[in-house]
Amino acid sequence: MNLRAFSAVLIAAAVALLTGPALARCSKNLVEGPIPGIRFASLDGVPFASGDSPNRATITFVGHASYQIDTPQGVRAITDYNGINGFGRHPDIVTMNNAHDTHYTDQPEEGVTYILRGWPDKVGESEAKHDVTLKDMRVWNVPTNARDWNGGVRINGNSIFIFAIGDLCIAHLGHLHQRLTRDHLDALGRIDVLMAPIDGAYTLGVPLMAEVIRQIDPKVVLPMHHWGRSQLDRFMGLIAPLEPAFVMPDRRTIEISKEELPEKLTVIAVAGEGGG
Repeated sequence: MNLRAFSAVLIAAAVALLTGPALARCSKNLVEGPIPGIRFASLDGVPFASGDSPNRATITFVGHASYQIDTPQGVRAITDYNGINGFGRHPDIVTMNNAHDTHYTDQPEEGVTYILRGWPDKVGESEAKHDVTLKDMRVWNVPTNARDWNGGVRINGNSIFIFAIGDLCIAHLGHLHQRLTRDHLDALGRIDVLMAPIDGAYTLGVPLMAEVIRQIDPKVVLPMHHWGRSQLDRFMGLIAPLEPAFVMPDRRTIEISKEELPEKLTVIAVAGEGGG
């Protein structure tokens, strides 16, 4: 998908979100009331709803595999950044994966402090290695393999990026194409919030993605990289043995606090039915 087509999909997804999607059919564990530690915020300035904990983040779905993460000290990151900004000012940190041109750009906007590419892009480099800190956000990566266009394997061609805000740990799986090994899991450590692609075709198959979620054992999963209700329904069906709660908010911004994370796995379809 090129950027022009992606922009059209993004606009369609935004319209669907703003008109308030119907409640999902895919889970008997649908949550309709407040969730401890998770609040739904306004897009106007992306304010923090409450509390003074340093272990919290405001997360906004931008489109496709891009989420905007804002910290209490005002640091902004965008995941799988493709040149399309989030909301308001430019990001301070961007992460990229290059499986498709909707996940990276060779022309990032000016003013970004850290541009973190998730694949080896220098001569002699075998894997991407990043570990940066800006105010209250630390970002590092765990390399994984990726498929190439000929059906082969690009060793370390993808990265899982981890964003730590105080004691809150958020992981973005990128364009994951493989099961995770013990080494991957050890490098990831404890993950509270997981951003997971659920298309089941361009990335990892959905049954294997369900296994990855079980391995990582987050408290919150934010689905991404899907198109249409059927993919979301299939994903929820395959992770049903984990007995997750399910939330379909009517807006694309949430605030998550480490101290008040839900006790059981909670899937929040902040990207809406269509994903993007």
